Amino acid sequence: MIRIMFVCHGNICRSPMAEFVMKKLVRDRGLENRFYILSAATHTDEIWDGRGSPIYPPAREQLIRHSIPFDEGKRATLLTKEDYENFDYFVCMDDENVRCMNRIFGTFNSPKIKKLMGFTNQGGNVSDPWYTRDFGQAYDDIYSGCTALLDYLTEEKK
Repeated sequence: MIRIMFVCHGNICRSPMAEFVMKKLVRDRGLENRFYILSAATHTDEIWDGRGSPIYPPAREQLIRHSIPFDEGKRATLLTKEDYENFDYFVCMDDENVRCMNRIFGTFNSPKIKKLMGFTNQGGNVSDPWYTRDFGQAYDDIYSGCTALLDYLTEEKK
């Protein structure tokens, strides 16, 4: 089983969108038994007294608009050092996430840490809708990245 953790700053916009987009892509290809997929945050900004914030409403709207099923109870969770041994890939949204994950894990240039857009021909970072307010662009980046990631993993693991 391939274990993927999607990661962003707060786990309320980009990484939960990626988690549920990837789950749908996997399900659509009949590969559910080959993947375990979650998402987490690098910071506690959206976690208060041990309880994480739900998916941010505009991110939820993008999932609904694109008919992506998601867990209504999904709440932000914090990435931990212990996660490193439990996942094969930590797929993040931007350069800051890479730096934070290496700090959390105590690694340097870990081969397990990948940027989502690195699987596409476009490269770069997933647009951050927290600052741009363009949740549609973030969704488009995430969808193309997840599609490319799944293609990569199914070709690599055949």
